[in-house]
Amino acid sequence: MATCPECDAELEIDDDDLEEMEIGDPWDCEACGSRLRVSNLDPLEFETEDEDEEEEEEAAAAVEADEDDDEFEDDDEDDDDKDEGGGGWDE
Repeated sequence: MATCPECDAELEIDDDDLEEMEIGDPWDCEACGSRLRVSNLDPLEFETEDEDEEEEEEAAAAVEADEDDDEFEDDDEDDDDKDEGGGGWDE
């Protein structure tokens, strides 16, 4: 039997639901009303949906920060290529 990570109540899950359950499936705790997601099947464990959203936001922020770093590096490389042309000044 699994428990709610928010209120530690035992979650009652019938056998049919248990057989069809997959990681990431949503579930509601009847005791506290928390929105949960299946995080592990054997043993059956749940995490709060808020934890899942926070992890996604952190991952998205990390990817965005990495893309910003790459963007600056690419700009520097382009500037170097332009400088090698001699500038186009003829006297």
